[in-house]
Amino acid sequence: MRSDRIKKGLERVPHRALLFATGITRKELKKPFIGVATSFTDIVPGHIGMRDLERFIEKGIHTGGGYPFFFGIPGICDGIAMGHSGMHYSLPSRELIADMIESIIEAHAFDGMVLLTNCDKITPGMLMASARLNIPSIVVTAGPMLSGRFEGRRLSLVNDTFEAIGRYKKGEIKDKELEEIEICACPGPGSCQGMYTANTMACVTETLGLSLEGCATALAVSAKKRRIAFDSGVRIVELVRKGINSRKIMTKKAFENAIRVDMALGGSTNTALHIPAIAHEAGVNISLELFDRISRGTPHIADMLPAGKYYLEDLEFAGGIPGILKRLKSKLHNTLTVSGRMIHSIADTAFISDEDVIRSLSNPNHREGGIAVLKGNIAPDGSVVKQTAVSNEMMRFEGKARVFDSEEEAMKAILSGRIEEGNVIVIRYEGPKGGPGMREMLSPTATIAGMGLSDSVALITDGRFSGGTRGPCIGHISPEAMEGGPIAILRNEDKIIIDIPKKRIDVKLSDKEIKDRFKDWTPPKQKIRKGYLSRYSKMVSSASTGAILKDTN
Repeated sequence: MRSDRIKKGLERVPHRALLFATGITRKELKKPFIGVATSFTDIVPGHIGMRDLERFIEKGIHTGGGYPFFFGIPGICDGIAMGHSGMHYSLPSRELIADMIESIIEAHAFDGMVLLTNCDKITPGMLMASARLNIPSIVVTAGPMLSGRFEGRRLSLVNDTFEAIGRYKKGEIKDKELEEIEICACPGPGSCQGMYTANTMACVTETLGLSLEGCATALAVSAKKRRIAFDSGVRIVELVRKGINSRKIMTKKAFENAIRVDMALGGSTNTALHIPAIAHEAGVNISLELFDRISRGTPHIADMLPAGKYYLEDLEFAGGIPGILKRLKSKLHNTLTVSGRMIHSIADTAFISDEDVIRSLSNPNHREGGIAVLKGNIAPDGSVVKQTAVSNEMMRFEGKARVFDSEEEAMKAILSGRIEEGNVIVIRYEGPKGGPGMREMLSPTATIAGMGLSDSVALITDGRFSGGTRGPCIGHISPEAMEGGPIAILRNEDKIIIDIPKKRIDVKLSDKEIKDRFKDWTPPKQKIRKGYLSRYSKMVSSASTGAILKDTN
């Protein structure tokens, strides 16, 4: 066992003394040591219920014949960090999480690990660590939140609070209703209720094979989630004894399956950052073009929030990810999962109880999958849009640019009524390097939606979007402005053409005009020039390659 390096031999007398100081018995010392990375925190709703799940993971590890050691990993709530300087830290925290897990696991020579996670950057950060370390690993996602309730209708965080700002500005809702929505939208523990980034990544993780079947959609408050936590504890010890390391599961074919399920669900565009980054750690190359190719061949069969009508609880009761696998079986590789079962076997035994929540391939919500990759003279290296969240009227759009060098500038213009029908809002210097940290633009996109402008105004950015974004919002424009991408030389009144069916995004400028504008352009000073974000900005790569940190060797 890996842990023998800290507990066997004469030279390990001091090590054993320190281990005995923790309360472990000599008999337990002989068992596999399992590290449990937990991102419990009091401030993230998706994580506040983890203390309960920790108990069940611990019980499972003991039952399976291992010995658990818990250690903490930080978690940032994207919703709370949204719309202010705190969002600079969200994406960069992904790299910190991967590095911290690597440090703890390697320093203490654990034999295997359970990763207890739930929200936006925490799950991909933990998956990156699993791929990098290549030891037996199981991921337990803590589960989605129940829908809120107000005056007989269901509520979700994004559609009913972020978008409420725009509705309030229009006078559609009053103070009293706004206050009631605030307190009712999020009724308790769990990740936000739609197919936003947290739940998208949970579904990706289960499909990838790193979670037990049913884990992604099992509700945070359910006994089912407790049982999955317990079974994960038992199973990790079996994986250690059988020598099934993470990269035996995280293969190129498994990543292709994960992308296909993502496309069928209409998931968050953030997966175009996270899946390539996780694959990179596993030694697998995943390109933006692969997302586009798989999306073209994958019908969108689950009409999930934010653009659709169904909540994660609906998907759970309709059949969960096994039900999605059943629909897609003919398009999926038969890959291994941590349960020991193959993907096709899970698909064969799945049951679908609602034919509208999980539609057949012959009756999809959209012919293509969730994400489209657009290229053109604005985004030579690519950009992404959640095409299933765009109305038919806005799939092709031509408008005049309104250019802003930060999210804050754009929000002021939106809230003051200075954005008109036919505008294309351009928010730049918000990329991985320029942000730094590639902030999510949920506040402007949700306000636009709430003001009823989703079918008359588009938004493009070198930043990124929350999984809760809907409408013609094109993000991840690469190269970003700070690196001299063409978005840097756009000006007010430039005509911008967005053609999602043709996968194009262009400005009506000739190559010569673009080149001439660059003669007068110099990159601005970094917005943040101290601390972690300053170091991050010097090392981070393009969004088109997953915003991974460059190897300095």
